Amino acid sequence: MKKYSFIIYIASSLLFFTSCERDVENLDAATYPTNGEVFIDAFSSGLNYAAFGGSVPTAFQVDNAVTYNNSSASMRFDVPNANDPNGAYAGGSYFTNMPRNLSGYDALTFWAKSSQTATIDVVGFGNDFGENKYQASISGLQVSTAWKKYIIPIPDPSKLTAEKGMFFISEGPENNNGYSFWIDEVKFEKLGTIAHPQATILNGANQTVTSFIGVSNTVNGLTAIFNMPNGTNQAVNVTPYYFTFSSSNTNVATVSPLGVVNTIGAGTATITGKLGSINATGSLIINSPGSFVHAPTPTRSPSSVTSLFSDAYTNVPVDYYNGYWAPYQTTQSADFEVAGDHVLNYTNFNFVGVQFSSPVIDATMRTHLHLDLYIPSTLASGAIFKVQVVDFGADGVYGGGNDTSSTRTFTAPTLQGQNWVSLDIPFSSLTGLASRSHLGQIIFEGTNITNFYTDNIYFYNDGSIIPSVPTVAAPTPTTPSSNVISIFSDAYTNVAGTNFNPNWGQATQTSIVSIGGNNTFKMQGLNYQGIQLGSNQNVSSKTFLHVDYYTANSTSLKIYLISPGPVETPYTLTVPSMGGWQSIDIPLTSFSPVDLSNVFQLKFDGNGDIYMDNIYFK
Repeated sequence: MKKYSFIIYIASSLLFFTSCERDVENLDAATYPTNGEVFIDAFSSGLNYAAFGGSVPTAFQVDNAVTYNNSSASMRFDVPNANDPNGAYAGGSYFTNMPRNLSGYDALTFWAKSSQTATIDVVGFGNDFGENKYQASISGLQVSTAWKKYIIPIPDPSKLTAEKGMFFISEGPENNNGYSFWIDEVKFEKLGTIAHPQATILNGANQTVTSFIGVSNTVNGLTAIFNMPNGTNQAVNVTPYYFTFSSSNTNVATVSPLGVVNTIGAGTATITGKLGSINATGSLIINSPGSFVHAPTPTRSPSSVTSLFSDAYTNVPVDYYNGYWAPYQTTQSADFEVAGDHVLNYTNFNFVGVQFSSPVIDATMRTHLHLDLYIPSTLASGAIFKVQVVDFGADGVYGGGNDTSSTRTFTAPTLQGQNWVSLDIPFSSLTGLASRSHLGQIIFEGTNITNFYTDNIYFYNDGSIIPSVPTVAAPTPTTPSSNVISIFSDAYTNVAGTNFNPNWGQATQTSIVSIGGNNTFKMQGLNYQGIQLGSNQNVSSKTFLHVDYYTANSTSLKIYLISPGPVETPYTLTVPSMGGWQSIDIPLTSFSPVDLSNVFQLKFDGNGDIYMDNIYFK
């Protein structure tokens, strides 16, 4: 529904009633006027006009110059040019404050002409800026420079016993150009010549879906079709309220008055609809296996993931999850949600594309593509599932002449029916990709697979690619400060007077840098590096030396505790730090025979660039 930006009261009348005490049980049902006139040389009593939001507020005017059959006035609409700063289109609704009983009519009729041949986007009735319960319309109304009478059949007149929405219209520029059109003699009529009503749900198709307990589907594609006085058929867009929906098995699926189908049990149910007494063509067949089995919950750190589709992560912008690539694609989408878990559901599958080009994805710091795949039927013989990854090249544009792609093919036993399968595709196996710095598409293709679900589609780093600089701070320590002697950490009070760069003749360059808002000790080009404590420390009551370290390029790294003598013992750290920050608790017994009651220095030796944080005894 479009919200209006202003209301023009065309004409109004107020009726005041005196009252007396009366037994409410004896009150008669409310009756409303049966006036079917909307605009006959002037607006009918009590009619209001409101422009739709985003339209040109002044697009509608009463015109006394151009009228049908030399009447005194008509309704003129001036459609704006494209990019008009005042609004994108002409449109609004005519509605009453007091409902009218229109159940005695079978059509809304009016005359129309335009300054040029044009196609009006939509025109109808039932839009009252409220629930729009019984809205009905026709789309693509063709008008010309000659006056012509138009008829919008009422889908079910018995519903319109208290209607406020008398008429609405919406039209945008034709080929980016504005023009004018006129409407006149707008009224509801009882023609008696509208015949052979038909109705459809789901556009007349019999659709079968696999659903689960807790999943909702919506019956759409609602249309009423009538044979007009001139012998042609006219389709009318209608709301669900005109229909009566039913389920063949309410233990499996229920359907609301708005056509919302809720799956509540295992089995099969067929959803059908009626328009008045007319059985609608089309049905929705629900096949429910019962409770939905969710895909495995991802556990990888968000910092190592670029997600396209997952409730576990923040997804990057995606152009679409189904490109509907004509003319050869048959794949349709029937995505669903179960208990907050969104799942992509592809039916009638042959191939389908997921595109993410605004912007493309730089996956140079990612090692794998992950997706979870579920085939709801038993796995057919010869089933094949292909995953193609496309890089758009340096220009970042599809079809620019420098696109490259590569495909992985999966068959049984990797593929399974009625079970989630996690596919982890290393980029190293996608040898056809010249680059992965401008990824823009993933294409799924299948043989003997008609339907599949997928979830948790993302690129990730398995830890084997380490950024040269940490992207996040080291983990925040959780050890109580009363149990800690801290050398370097923002989380604790550190030993005062400590010198982190004593002159021991080293080549290492040191600095304190901010990583994720956290002070971090950096040793660049390490050969060796000492730390002179501000005072000798008795750490004999402690059990561990804790260190967080990060390095992308080191192949050797040792840490030493030193007591006077000097007595020093190294402990070898595993480098590089696969997966990001490494947190380690080194048993102090590993530094024997260092005198733990009199530690006064620490030392590092090795190579590469090292980031250190949270150095403390606990």
